[in-house]
Amino acid sequence: MRGGETAVGGEFDARQWRKRFPVFENKIYLNSCSYGAVATDVRAAYEAYLTDREREGSYWDHWVGQNEELRASIARLLGATPAEIAITASLSAGLNALVSSLDFSGKRNKVILSDLEFPTVGQIWHAQKRRGARVEIAAREGGRVPIENFEALIDDETLIVSITHVSYKNGARNDIPAIVALARRHGAMVMLDSYQAMGTFPISPQTLDVDFLAAGVLKYLLGSAGLAFLYVRQDMIGKLEPLATGWFAQKDIFAMDHTANEPADDARRFEAGTPPVPNVYAALAGLKIIHEVGLENIEAHVRGLTARVKQRALDEGFTLATPTDPAAHGAMIALKSTDMVELTQRLEREDIVTSYRDGNLRISPHFYNIEDDIDATMAALVRHRDLLA
Repeated sequence: MRGGETAVGGEFDARQWRKRFPVFENKIYLNSCSYGAVATDVRAAYEAYLTDREREGSYWDHWVGQNEELRASIARLLGATPAEIAITASLSAGLNALVSSLDFSGKRNKVILSDLEFPTVGQIWHAQKRRGARVEIAAREGGRVPIENFEALIDDETLIVSITHVSYKNGARNDIPAIVALARRHGAMVMLDSYQAMGTFPISPQTLDVDFLAAGVLKYLLGSAGLAFLYVRQDMIGKLEPLATGWFAQKDIFAMDHTANEPADDARRFEAGTPPVPNVYAALAGLKIIHEVGLENIEAHVRGLTARVKQRALDEGFTLATPTDPAAHGAMIALKSTDMVELTQRLEREDIVTSYRDGNLRISPHFYNIEDDIDATMAALVRHRDLLA
């Protein structure tokens, strides 16, 4: 087993797990690429936070302990050490802290992105142009970015390659090992945005040989908006000192010293101010479910559901925006639409929850979905084929 997951005895049964997600009482929920379904466990975690507030008032020792428990749970998910994990309020916050620690003043100042990045990632790197960064983007062809387009840009002046694991636009999965190999050949660092991948298959930053990995908990990890994390490889931590910082990034959180900045010796140095405590409760509850289900079980189950979406779509003559090779996409399948907003709204009126981006309808199953969800959604799309390309 990889990433610390726990196998479930016997055959995987999605119907048993979905009982813990009340949304399925009224909806067909296929929008985990945007926001994971809320589990009864997560609702109970929020209620536990409020109970603790009412009973204890301020409960700082407990909350700091919860934050450390979350750090350990994320480390277990990645097969990393807690010292390599920073808890942040968003992926943007973690990336901004990381970027603030980099030096763009020398000849090695190029940043390579792909044409599949989430906007915040590109925006943060482009903002560094004022500090001397040169940002170049590997163009996509069709639904993916060919490795040749990375090869044409990555050179000995490249400081870092910042790439998405799975694209929010169409679910395409970058060839991470090949891109990392190119970066290493030229001495460049690698930052991996795994937000659209985390929680759908085992991910090991060590195996992938990336320096940094960022993700959040609101999608397939079943938590809440307002909490994310940054992995920093152990041997990189001491080499980087963020300019974006805060009291939870200090070596001694409770020193309360306003006269100096003394960053933590571990990845906490990439954190900032007071952690989002309610979201820590929720994230712990969501991650506990993921550990219980097991990433390998999730990967196998989701792969079966996405295969069903692709096959039904092709049978109906719909146009896939997602690569058909299962190794080339994540848990989200995108269909080209002539009016993605109207199509999503029509499905909503039939109690089918999906989402849209980049001219595509996005269908994203998770371990709590079943084949009936796919079949009902595809039947609805047949009724609305006038909005499909």
